[in-house]
Amino acid sequence: SQIENLCPQVINAARVLAARPRSKVAQENIEVFRDAWINQVRILTDAVDDITTVDDFLAVSENHILEDVNKCVAALQSKKPDAVDITAGAIRGRSGRICNVVASEMDNYEPGPYTERVHEAIRLLSNNVMPNFALKVEGAVKSLSANPPLMVDENEFIDATRLVYDGVREIRRAVLLNRGRDADIDSDTEWENPEVAESEVASVRPDSTTTELVDEYPDISGITNAREAMKKLPEEDRQKIVQQVDEFKDEKRKFDLEVSKWDDNGNDVIVLAKHMCMIMMEMTDFTRGRGPLQTTMAVIDAAKRISEAGTKLDKLARQIVEMCPESATKADLLAYLQRIALYCHQLNITSK
Repeated sequence: SQIENLCPQVINAARVLAARPRSKVAQENIEVFRDAWINQVRILTDAVDDITTVDDFLAVSENHILEDVNKCVAALQSKKPDAVDITAGAIRGRSGRICNVVASEMDNYEPGPYTERVHEAIRLLSNNVMPNFALKVEGAVKSLSANPPLMVDENEFIDATRLVYDGVREIRRAVLLNRGRDADIDSDTEWENPEVAESEVASVRPDSTTTELVDEYPDISGITNAREAMKKLPEEDRQKIVQQVDEFKDEKRKFDLEVSKWDDNGNDVIVLAKHMCMIMMEMTDFTRGRGPLQTTMAVIDAAKRISEAGTKLDKLARQIVEMCPESATKADLLAYLQRIALYCHQLNITSK
């Protein structure tokens, strides 16, 4: 209510200054109302921050950034320099606010890998992405304001705006996905330290399925199961596996980035997808001589579980397809579903 009461007074003070720009009294008057306005907005912002979790704040901010980015690109394509400048200013303001809020949130945590990853995402957005975006906006505004207007490289401008959105998403992903973990379980030193306590693995993946220990190599001393055999692979074979694991890590990063947008509650597609990813992580750990899967049969069973979950995902998604209107998006979804069915069939054949 205080801001509402201040609003007409600020407007009137601005009108008085516009009518008498050289009046010292008018200038002092607008400064008083300006300070009062800023103070009340700061109080309101702090109050909202107190009742809003950082997760909710980032979810809403990401959506607003996406809207602003689309408006900025549309303004560029419509050759409206003022609209480009105003929208870009909103994007810079939102991005700065996101960085400040998340940095303040990290003060509540003990310094460690989690906070460092979040701070790195903040630095990337504020130090690299935003300066590049500001340069592209400045160039676009100058080109569009020229008489006659000059050509603007739309692709470069769109890439710059996309990087802003990606940077915001990366901050949100870092906050959501890394919370509560002291270390990344997919570190690059796993080959050097293959002995990992099973209790540690189980604490990360509580739903993992272990298999009763069986001596698969009775004629070879020091090796009782396939997982132990993986630890003793020649260096050349290890390097081949490392390459495959790196590809899986890249896919998993993309997967994490995508699913971080959605809530698990009531979303069967996300639940199934995460379940399949968890099994894949167990199988990947096996190739590095660690994790809950220890025998060949355990790996085969894991492949079957992925196939079964994929079949469920296919059926669930086809129910969604049936309710979709005919469109290119529906055709794309059907094409992806055909690939899922093919992969499930291949997994079944391989496991048999």
